[in-house]
Amino acid sequence: MPLLESTYHPPFGFKNGFVSTVYSGLIRQVKGVEQTRERLNLSDGDFIDLDWSHSKDISKKLIVLLHGLEGDAKRPYMTGTAKLFNANGMDAVCVNFRGCSGEENLKFRSYHSGATEDLEEVINCILKTKTYSEIYLKGFSLGGNVVLKYLGERHEVPQQIKAGIAISVPCYLKGSSDELHNFKNILYHDRFKRHLKSKLKIKHQQFPELVTQEDINKIKALIDFDNVYTSKAHGFKDAYDYYEKSSSLQFLPNIKVPTLIINALNDSFLSAECYPIKAAKENPHLYLEMPKYGGHVGFIDKKNVYYTEKRALEFINEKV
Repeated sequence: MPLLESTYHPPFGFKNGFVSTVYSGLIRQVKGVEQTRERLNLSDGDFIDLDWSHSKDISKKLIVLLHGLEGDAKRPYMTGTAKLFNANGMDAVCVNFRGCSGEENLKFRSYHSGATEDLEEVINCILKTKTYSEIYLKGFSLGGNVVLKYLGERHEVPQQIKAGIAISVPCYLKGSSDELHNFKNILYHDRFKRHLKSKLKIKHQQFPELVTQEDINKIKALIDFDNVYTSKAHGFKDAYDYYEKSSSLQFLPNIKVPTLIINALNDSFLSAECYPIKAAKENPHLYLEMPKYGGHVGFIDKKNVYYTEKRALEFINEKV
């Protein structure tokens, strides 16, 4: 599929990737979204919290939204999409990954970039308990990788799933890890590390036999966290094994539903491999858009409706 020409032109002052990323992550607010929480009990005895919002009229269409690393269902990029889709006659469910809804999950494991089994349980529950005829998946950053991996690693997905969208997606995890460890990203790196170590200290209190204080003290960088916790808690040998097996890049050729990837060229989290030009050219179902600007999940546009929110809606209306 030919690459898509982007029409994104940010407002003056937001062409800088750092500015657009920080504004979108720390300053933007989205109001007017009424969410109702539902708890999904998972097959392994853990749980996930789902935050639902609905269109004014009864809808047979649903968008499932997945957040990024250390995000949650209340983040503006999640509620912004939900609000726009609700206004256009579609329901939305914002998924909180394990341990991200404000309450600690019950197991030693939590979530990671390749944990498609939890998304599968969410989708299966929706199919069993709801009557949606069209389901769309949209993920941001880590959540985008989960969406792409889910769509590409299976021989087929439920027929109700009509399209996927991935925003600012690190589809090659080792490359993205390398970028986050560069000095240019030290503020982001250290912020993520603080949050993750704080959560791991709670895991230590819950499961002192599985992670020790000495283990936590070894974490000087994000890759150390993936070596100490992510890999061990989720069945990988080490961080590099986790990156290799969980990267969605290898699964892109197998995607069989219309899928849009939007990765900004000035996204400092992404390596060259995270722009899958070859896969997009060879897979007729895969569409790649690479705006010059946007930073990481920072596609600011007019009236507080982000470019990627409008593009997701346009893409679904065009392709489904």
